[in-house]
Amino acid sequence: MAMTTLRFDSEMPVSAGQLFDWHARPGAFQRLVPPWAPVRLQSYEGIREGDRAVIRVGPGPFSMKWVAEHYDVVEGRQFCDRQVSGPFAHWDHTHRMEPLSEDTSRLVDEIEFALPAGPIGSQVGRWFAEPELRRQFAYRHRVTRRDLELHNKYNPEGRSLTVAVSGASGLVGSALSAMLTTGGHTVVPLVRRGPASDDEILWDPRGGRIESEKFNRVDAVIHLAGENVFGLWTEDKKSRILTSRAVGTRLLAEGITDCENPPEVLISASAIGYYGDHGTDVITEESEPRNPGFLTEVCEAWESAADPAREAGIRVVHPRMGVILTPAGGALQLMLPAFQLGLGGRVGARDQYFPWVTLDDVIGALYHSVWSDDLVGPVNITAPDPARMEMFTETLAGVVNRPAFFNPPTPIVRTLGGEMAEEMLLKSARVLPKQLLDSEYTFAFDDLEMGLRHLTGRTKEPAGLA
Repeated sequence: MAMTTLRFDSEMPVSAGQLFDWHARPGAFQRLVPPWAPVRLQSYEGIREGDRAVIRVGPGPFSMKWVAEHYDVVEGRQFCDRQVSGPFAHWDHTHRMEPLSEDTSRLVDEIEFALPAGPIGSQVGRWFAEPELRRQFAYRHRVTRRDLELHNKYNPEGRSLTVAVSGASGLVGSALSAMLTTGGHTVVPLVRRGPASDDEILWDPRGGRIESEKFNRVDAVIHLAGENVFGLWTEDKKSRILTSRAVGTRLLAEGITDCENPPEVLISASAIGYYGDHGTDVITEESEPRNPGFLTEVCEAWESAADPAREAGIRVVHPRMGVILTPAGGALQLMLPAFQLGLGGRVGARDQYFPWVTLDDVIGALYHSVWSDDLVGPVNITAPDPARMEMFTETLAGVVNRPAFFNPPTPIVRTLGGEMAEEMLLKSARVLPKQLLDSEYTFAFDDLEMGLRHLTGRTKEPAGLA
């Protein structure tokens, strides 16, 4: 059996013990799965001796079950996992945390693997498995370092918060919850079904029910839930979009004010759709809507629904989110397959602005909002350098190394997408994150190409280094 051995190492801004603890907490596995990888965690016991993880690897119905068991655990220094059953003929992975000083350490990942099918498997490993593992571990080390930097910056004393999150299973909510738990915080999901367990809070906008008393033990609330805005906007769809945000937010705002010891902050999501179409003019949080449409109406109702919390003296932040980029969902997930096939292209006018932001910076900005006591009101969560549509298209095509010539005519986009396309695909929003920058938030990715390379695993780190 021909074995391949790989090593990846990176310096981390925490002690070896803190680095070990980060990996030992719930959410670490989710944080480390690259967004382009078809990997789903089925069950996870932890990283203690004998703990197992059951993973599904591969797309949908073609996925394979992979069972790994942890062994040779040295508290604060290392843990190992080996395949019990799965796609490899052999898999052995050592995670090692080497102390460099009191406040720094080195993360080392050493992998020994072999694929089945003898010489054929060896060729597949050389052509596909090894390059893919290099992409994945470079991504893992970047995410680990970034999360640790955020926790160090905002919470150097290691305070453990209890954070209630609505939409905790969604695209943003699941990534945020994993990031919070790896930092030692407790996430309490808001759930619509009932009765809720002790580690959940009932929040049922349709039935008008909420467990207000449970917010007495909550430090912060991050409200992300709402009807998906993608799809044709029938009158029924538009009603659900508006009602889910306005009614759900007001119930939540009233619920947290009814308890004796309310949370310190309510971060209630909004969107840059508030601003309408400003052409090439710069938009900041002080900008008024221009050429308003349905999304402006939704965002105004969404934000004003938090008034009960505001009037009760609770700090309220409205993150107005731009186009969130990740292959795991949203716009990039829809665009990427076409671009990879050489069938990508520009949607809308060449000079139309595309207010992008990586999912990494959405999570970072929300965490920043929890800790920044002077941050209040609308906060644009977009990259500081919004791209024109032509530049975005050319950059994404360059990252995947494919041409991009399929530019559907605007009338066809408008006909097929209707009002949704008009407001979400064909309006220009040159949005700047003035509040974030003024409050000294540091973006992980303020460069479009670097952000796209990170998200797709096409960065240019030296082999074996993250």
